[in-house]
Amino acid sequence: MTLTAVLLIGGSCTTKDTDRAPPPANITQVLERHTDSLMRIPGVVGTAEGLCAGRPCVLVFVKQNTPEVRKAIPERIDGFEVELRESGPIQAR
Repeated sequence: MTLTAVLLIGGSCTTKDTDRAPPPANITQVLERHTDSLMRIPGVVGTAEGLCAGRPCVLVFVKQNTPEVRKAIPERIDGFEVELRESGPIQAR
């Protein structure tokens, strides 16, 4: 399986207020605003756009899917579902 992820840097991430916000027109904008703060969470190695149940969602790649990581990452960001994917470490080539 080949994994291709687009890593973006920018913005900040909140957990409560973003649950109520309607989704913006473009999930790319959500990633631009929130990837930087998601990447600061210990264990997070990347973010990407994805599809969850046929709808756009935020994918968060983690070294290991632990209870601590799940607790630190919101279930939704700006109205989009967040899905964790355990990938192990990601290294640049």
